[in-house]
Amino acid sequence: MRVLVTGGAGYIGSHTVKALHTAGFEVVVFDNFSTGHRELVMGRNVIEGDLMSKHEVRSAFSEFPCDAVMHFASLIQVGESFRDPQRYYTANLISSLNLLDGMLEAGIDTFIFSSSAAVYGDPEDVPILETHPLRPANPYGQTKYFVESILQDYARAYGLRFISLRYFNAAGADPGGELGELHEPETHLIPNILRSLLEKDKTLEIFGTDFPTPDGTAVRDYIHVSDLAGAHALALQKLLEGLESGVINLGANHGYSVREVIHKVEEVTGRTVEYREGPRRRGDVPVLLASKARAEKWLGWRPRHSDLETMIRTAWEWHRSRHPRG
Repeated sequence: MRVLVTGGAGYIGSHTVKALHTAGFEVVVFDNFSTGHRELVMGRNVIEGDLMSKHEVRSAFSEFPCDAVMHFASLIQVGESFRDPQRYYTANLISSLNLLDGMLEAGIDTFIFSSSAAVYGDPEDVPILETHPLRPANPYGQTKYFVESILQDYARAYGLRFISLRYFNAAGADPGGELGELHEPETHLIPNILRSLLEKDKTLEIFGTDFPTPDGTAVRDYIHVSDLAGAHALALQKLLEGLESGVINLGANHGYSVREVIHKVEEVTGRTVEYREGPRRRGDVPVLLASKARAEKWLGWRPRHSDLETMIRTAWEWHRSRHPRG
């Protein structure tokens, strides 16, 4: 089975490419390398292309006929989506439509979508079930919500089979040391903490100390990126075996506050983390926790690396390997 992976040079995409190879799939990476990294690409089949071009999408499917598609490529920064919503709606929606329409023309009906917990907005209840009302609190989350709506319409009209995987907070790095997180700018907590320990000009700032949580900082559900990647391979296998289309949360059902993460980093690294406190960021909610019951039931998914210590240790090893003078 051959799978086209858009955004396969990115953080989650590259780890998923590795998981797909391990599961026996042939993989074609499609990436414009605007934020992805060539050194993270695994495998030989690589297309440098842009999903905003229908011609380039058609050419990709013509050159490499595929059985399924996994779609990771998108803009992902919440703060930036507030500042420039036009860019987010244009890039995330048109690229997804071009990809889906290219699939229809090529006769491909199997699709795994990289969605987000941002579709829920400020949750009424935690852990969040997939049946929770969808009320995105930022333009980035709106784009994921709109693509999920498009998938449902395409499933009804054209027979598309899809699974939309709603992640919470991806963290960690490949336990084998081959892959890791390389965002610029970096907006995720754990790599920013680690970079503050390794880069002299990097100052850590925590956003919000007045949330209604036990220590005043936001609580998030973290999941190891390799566990996320494994869930994508499982979802594809199950969909090919006849699992019905639907949405699935990918989280650990347990959360850690910003201060708890900082303390654990200090334990793992043996270093003191210095930081300054700033105001809340627009659109941040106090607590985001996922129910993982559906992932366990539908996919048989069992995270193996998602304890906080392992996520931090694998990320620390990755970042230290890129900062040997640290």
